[in-house]
Amino acid sequence: MFDDSPTNATEFTVSEISGAVKKTVEEAFGHVRVRGEVGRLSRPGSGHLYFDLKDENAVISAVAWKGVVSRWQFMPEQGLEVIATGKLTTFPGQSRYQIIVEMVEPAGAGALMALLEERRRKLAGEGLFDEARKQLLPFMPKVIGVITSPTGAVIRDILHRIDDRFPLHVVVWPVRVQGESSGKEVANAINGFNALPHDGPIKRPDLIIVARGGGSLEDLWGFNDEIVVRAAAISDIPLISAVGHETDWTLIDHAADQRAPTPTGAAEIAVPVKAELEANLANLAARLHGAQTRLYLRNRDGLRALTRALPTLDSLLATPRQRLDRSGDLLGKALTFNTANHRRGFERQAARIGPSALFAAIREKRLTVADKAGRCRAAINRQGDRRRAMLDRSKSMLASLPRRIELVRTREAGRVSEAGRRSDTAISRKLGDHRRAIDAHGRMLASLSYENVLGRGFALVRNGKDKLVSEAGMLSSGEAISLEFRDGRIGAVIAGGLSPGSGSGLATSPAGRAKTGARPDSGEARPKQTQQKSLFD
Repeated sequence: MFDDSPTNATEFTVSEISGAVKKTVEEAFGHVRVRGEVGRLSRPGSGHLYFDLKDENAVISAVAWKGVVSRWQFMPEQGLEVIATGKLTTFPGQSRYQIIVEMVEPAGAGALMALLEERRRKLAGEGLFDEARKQLLPFMPKVIGVITSPTGAVIRDILHRIDDRFPLHVVVWPVRVQGESSGKEVANAINGFNALPHDGPIKRPDLIIVARGGGSLEDLWGFNDEIVVRAAAISDIPLISAVGHETDWTLIDHAADQRAPTPTGAAEIAVPVKAELEANLANLAARLHGAQTRLYLRNRDGLRALTRALPTLDSLLATPRQRLDRSGDLLGKALTFNTANHRRGFERQAARIGPSALFAAIREKRLTVADKAGRCRAAINRQGDRRRAMLDRSKSMLASLPRRIELVRTREAGRVSEAGRRSDTAISRKLGDHRRAIDAHGRMLASLSYENVLGRGFALVRNGKDKLVSEAGMLSSGEAISLEFRDGRIGAVIAGGLSPGSGSGLATSPAGRAKTGARPDSGEARPKQTQQKSLFD
């Protein structure tokens, strides 16, 4: 059962308790420096940094706001021991305490060296530092790309040294060489130089120099980023690393194709001395000229010696002359012996040729001719039989052709008569449709015709120009008009003035008779004199 006895303990809301705890913690500690190992670390899209600081017994949450993080030169990494400076407070939303970090620094150079060594072993295990991956530097590049700060003394030293040794075109890609974004900017610059086209408006460099002056391990930490090392390792353009002084080593030095002890040393490695090259060329040209002169003299002396050793023309032709004379002497005898040999050969052939051999050859040829003649006759007979068979087939087809023509004619005649019957039916149907349409139009015309209106007692009034009169104001006194009734027209004359709404009608004689178009002497019966009403009543 609940204890309902009254108590004097003060009641607090959750927010009041949280606010009191927050105030107590902030007043008791204020700004603190906390040393610990970086645990869970995350940076969401807002840009704020959240991580844990821990040791072997406890863990404290830490948060750094985006504006503060952007000013840091050193970024914490998971597993690294750091010293965080900030303000201790609480987060009521999760009932926990945390530190709002304002500055982070490594807990001694040993921590950074341990992290650097671990990263070096990891990248070396991937083969990024292998000598087989490194490229040879061009002996005489046409364009050099320099990645460094545009405001430092490094770029001036490099440009001055290149101008002294061998002036050429230099393209500078300005970057920050210190701070949080330095590693990303250097990597983007290396990738940007590699992405330039060979024939673009900006000349693609034949050699890249990444340079920075000396500094502490923290100052040079951007050149130990993985993104910088990987960009240097995969660069298609040969790359020289000149970061720090001779004793300073960064991971980009291992991935670069060659390391220079200083930025000035990088310029000396990149280009030869023009004056020395010119002197060497002049020396080589003099040596070449002397060698050519000596070769010419030696060849001339050798040619003269060979000329003295050559035999004379008579000594060269002596043996061929003797051989020709001897052959001339032997030619007559050789012709005689050759003729005798050919005569003996002909005599041997003539002894073997006789009438019996000729008769045997003729008989053999006759048998061959008879055999071929028999084969030709057999072939002619076969060809004749095939032609006769073809003619017989053609004859039978021609014999059956009239019957086929008659069948086709009968079939086509049936089709024509059927088409005629169908066309007569269609024409009759079409004529009926047209007649019905004409009758309908006639009925509509009759219903709309003014003659039907005249049949109901109306009349059409026309003036002397045979134009219809629709208003009384269109007529004047004495004007001749015509009246059209259903069964014909009569003429009339307007007598007296007309005005709209007046009771006057057609003009009449003094006796009150309407004047019509009939003459007094005509044989027509005169109408009975009656008082005629107005047509406009």
